[in-house]
Amino acid sequence: MQETTALIQMAPGASAPVADSEETQARLIPRALNSREKAAVVVRLLLNEGADLALEELPDDLQERLTHQLGRMGLVDRVTLAAVAGEFADALDSVGLAFPHGLAGALDAVNGKIAPATAARLRKVAGVRQIGDPWQRLREVPPEDLAGIAQAESTEVAAVMLSKLDTPKAAQLLGQLPGPVARRITYAVSKTANVTPEAVERIGWSLAAQLDQRPTPAFQDGPDERVGAILNQSAAATRDGLLTALDEEDEDFANAVRQSIFTFAHIANRIMPRDVPVVLRGIEQPVLVTALAGASGEDENASVDFLLSNMSTRMADNLREEITERGKVKQTEAEEAMANIVGVIRALTDEGAITLIESEDETEDGN
Repeated sequence: MQETTALIQMAPGASAPVADSEETQARLIPRALNSREKAAVVVRLLLNEGADLALEELPDDLQERLTHQLGRMGLVDRVTLAAVAGEFADALDSVGLAFPHGLAGALDAVNGKIAPATAARLRKVAGVRQIGDPWQRLREVPPEDLAGIAQAESTEVAAVMLSKLDTPKAAQLLGQLPGPVARRITYAVSKTANVTPEAVERIGWSLAAQLDQRPTPAFQDGPDERVGAILNQSAAATRDGLLTALDEEDEDFANAVRQSIFTFAHIANRIMPRDVPVVLRGIEQPVLVTALAGASGEDENASVDFLLSNMSTRMADNLREEITERGKVKQTEAEEAMANIVGVIRALTDEGAITLIESEDETEDGN
């Protein structure tokens, strides 16, 4: 700040400060500004420099007061500008930490770091957020959840929501809706030309509040996925017996569980040939030999042929020799080895390293 002031005091081409007259000395004294005026000077300076200020995150009353103050400032001399900029820079240098505004801001800061149940309870205490952009939070909601909200709301509200989403997310939302509902909402977008910004904001807060009122699920996966994951690791006899029993109790649920099951026998139809080397890198050789040697039945043998045909010829020949030497494998050992391979494939899928091909039943359901 002192260096900046000294430079301003230097006249062009002069070697010493110009302070000969009382008029010159008066011009070198910065104007006395209050905190609101200083804030306006800083904001104007930063905007002139091209800074991207998130002023919309300020409470509405502060945005209004700041805007009115900007309109009242008029001209500010260089000495005053340098003094305010220097004071602002000193204030920035003295800041150690900046904490979020209010409970709602704190919840955003620790999102994903605290228990979902705790976060949901605190959001209910905080109520609807009064600062920030509610639509930003809605853009992070999965399209299938947005589809549920859209069908529960009026067509006009759903049209506003569709208009405020990013284009890819809006397209995904429409894909989750029944055809007639999607057509009504799409047509209703043509009626939103005269909707005021205030109405859009109120709709955003209302929809965001609904997210806070939803119960937090205890499980991230659906019941069919949880049962399917358990049966993936079960013995074949146990798995088949339980699925038969489920058919008798609830055929729809049993079919959903079958879609979630991935076993060694599904490898040939669900793994892409190019992903076979990726899968094999995570499997120990003795485990692979045991699983291949213990395969039985048409589907499991098809998976063996699929794996052998999508690896190097040398590796496939070596495995065939080891399979012959291994001889007959106990069923329990074979199932344990196959479960190990399935576990590797599941882990790679969860990591996004490979993608499973949808089964024929899943494809038909999707159509």
